[in-house]
Amino acid sequence: MPSYYRVPLKPGAPQRLSVALGQVEYRLTLKYRDVEQGGWVLDIADANDAPIVSGVPLVTGADLLGQYKHLGFAGRLWVQTPSNPDAAPTFDGLGDALLWWVTE
Repeated sequence: MPSYYRVPLKPGAPQRLSVALGQVEYRLTLKYRDVEQGGWVLDIADANDAPIVSGVPLVTGADLLGQYKHLGFAGRLWVQTPSNPDAAPTFDGLGDALLWWVTE
């Protein structure tokens, strides 16, 4: 049975947070790229700030970490917008977006 954890996000501001996903502590950095076809991107580092992956777009409908399984992530990361689950989060809508860590 899957286990779900909602990663807490704040509205409309780049942010950095430490969060345990599964049994591993990560540092997540979210930045907004205000360009055509831009949007929110995610950088993931380990607890010592060593980069693991950078520039992962917050897109809906796909496991954000699917192409990085070889890096040892023990779960999946999904983003949804409650009012329209298929819409990517806007700059002001990041706090409303749901970023889920899912383990099997």
